[in-house]
Amino acid sequence: MVRAQEEEQKPANGRFFFIYLCMDQHYVYILYSETIDKYYVGQTEDTEKRLSFHNDPEKNNIWTQCGIPWVLKISIAFPSRTEAIKAERFIKSQKSRKFIREIILNGWKK
Repeated sequence: MVRAQEEEQKPANGRFFFIYLCMDQHYVYILYSETIDKYYVGQTEDTEKRLSFHNDPEKNNIWTQCGIPWVLKISIAFPSRTEAIKAERFIKSQKSRKFIREIILNGWKK
């Protein structure tokens, strides 16, 4: 998802104009499947599209297919894909349901 910010600038001649800055917003998302009692952590540019993928048995050919239906528990915005990937890897490296539940309850605090 691309978001635009407007920044007002006043040049020397006194006229106003706007500069549009585009920023790529990326998200780390946590899904939960009651079917298999597991969490899934991923990163994406479009959380709704990614959730639809995980819940589509026709398109989903990864292990998450066995957990359908998946429910989105939290989506955390990051200013870049790089930052989202770092956070995703950090969460996965903890290998802890307790840590994931803490993020779901209290948000991302890193």
